[in-house]
Amino acid sequence: MSTILSLAPQNVWKHFYSLTQIPRPSGHMEKITAFLLGFGKELGLESFVDEAGNVIIRKPATPGMENRETVVLQSHVDMVCEKNNGTQHDFEKDPIETIVDGDWLRANGTTLGADNGIGVAAELALLASDNIEHGPIECLFTIDEETGLTGAKALKSGFMTGNILLNLDSEDEGQIFMGCAGGKDTQALFHYQAEQTPADRQYFRIDVKGLNGGHSGGEIHKGLGNANKLLVRFLFLLKKNKIDFILCSIDGGNLRNAIAREAHAVVGLRPEDKETVRILLNHFAADVENELKHVDKNVRLVMESTDKPETYIDSATAEKVIYAMHACPHGVLGMSHDIEGLVETSTNLASIKMKENHTILVGISQRSSIESYKEMAANQVASTFLLAGAEVSHGDGYPGWAPNPDSVILKVAQETYERLFHKQPEIMAIHAGLECGLFLEKYPTLDMISFGPTLRDVHSPNERIEIKTVGMWWSHLLELLKNIPVK
Repeated sequence: MSTILSLAPQNVWKHFYSLTQIPRPSGHMEKITAFLLGFGKELGLESFVDEAGNVIIRKPATPGMENRETVVLQSHVDMVCEKNNGTQHDFEKDPIETIVDGDWLRANGTTLGADNGIGVAAELALLASDNIEHGPIECLFTIDEETGLTGAKALKSGFMTGNILLNLDSEDEGQIFMGCAGGKDTQALFHYQAEQTPADRQYFRIDVKGLNGGHSGGEIHKGLGNANKLLVRFLFLLKKNKIDFILCSIDGGNLRNAIAREAHAVVGLRPEDKETVRILLNHFAADVENELKHVDKNVRLVMESTDKPETYIDSATAEKVIYAMHACPHGVLGMSHDIEGLVETSTNLASIKMKENHTILVGISQRSSIESYKEMAANQVASTFLLAGAEVSHGDGYPGWAPNPDSVILKVAQETYERLFHKQPEIMAIHAGLECGLFLEKYPTLDMISFGPTLRDVHSPNERIEIKTVGMWWSHLLELLKNIPVK
């Protein structure tokens, strides 16, 4: 049986395996930071960590390449931590269990962490090599990209010295990216009264499950099911059919940059309404299965009896939450007029959580390659929740990366790809957020591209990486490093 350590190129996969053994959820970077610093120092290379926790390791040029431009190779070290219901895994302690599944590598019931662990692994392979031709290189490892790009935001001028940056955080082999969207987060906070649950009700848990989820940037255009939207659609349907129910709890989604895979609510029904609600759910489930049959064929809506909760959300607030979430936009808001097929603006109804002090927090994220449209989308979402009486706040956001078709490194990357594979790469911009826009704020002369092997269903337990594309991407990276321009 094939395992990760038998895959080619072995010098990349062995380092990726090492990363799977190191817990590195966003916000818990201590172990991976210590590993990287130890790795660089053991090789006798200059290794530094900044105040934020970003690590840079510098390696001199190989003989004869000293006159080339210094290249920064950059990846983020944190990973999205999602797991299937029933999977026992502690992301702060347990290693990731990998499975070679035909042409793909995946994890056992959890996210794999190839986003962006495969980029980190390639950098480690370069640093450890003694037979790869390259000019001066700086390997930059940023922290907490998945939870707000905090490492890139905190990066200070002078930490890196190269004028060329290769971002290794893209997800389609054969595509070279020269631009990305900017992003912003919106939060809506509801305050509710906790009422005592009556004894004359029967209580049920309604679950939306079986969805694929996915990346809220790279996969927002696919029309994937959003568990939060499906759940509130059904709760709205109960309202429309004049079902007298009380909402005891509601929960769905997790991360701002992941499309919600699962959501559930606990409701109290009058006994005489139970069968009517079951029939409504069955009809609604059939509609949803038909709507999503091409993209989320395993979607399920389940209603099961549950114990009586102690309290429920006061009816006025529950109604406002349901109506606002139903009205809140989700998905593609506009397509680019500059690059055919590129999503320009989108929003993701990411999560709803019940918090302490009788509050309900709804998280929504917006993206756009046009700054004014990003603000428009955030304000549109805010308006929906302000009308419902919620307190609305926004994160600082991050800038997009404007495409530069005259980029020198883009031309070199294109030429080396054509020479290696006898076909042209696709030159693109990406709707997902990359750290490149933040780098440009501190290093305005950087010449950048982003490229990587093929990954699918990132930010979900279905995350997987196509094995053969890692070898292709690695070959392209090495050929590109051989052809870096002279200073």
